[in-house]
Amino acid sequence: MATKTLSVDEDAYRALVRQRKHQTESFSQIIKRSKCDDGPKRSGALLDRAAGTISEDSLRRLTEAQEDNLPPADKSLDRSSAT
Repeated sequence: MATKTLSVDEDAYRALVRQRKHQTESFSQIIKRSKCDDGPKRSGALLDRAAGTISEDSLRRLTEAQEDNLPPADKSLDRSSAT
């Protein structure tokens, strides 16, 4: 299987190490079992498809909701728990 080389800062490295279930678990395995976002889960594509088929007010409210939609904080990179 092809591989890629990544550079991460010290905090990210320590976060990966803390996520290991056992000493032989690779960072690839950790990343694959993590709950990474598979791409934006926003309503932009829906809004594009819906243009002209729903009211302007509904589009405005959906746009506002999308702008307020922020991803949750990544707890694995919480610096307060670093040693």
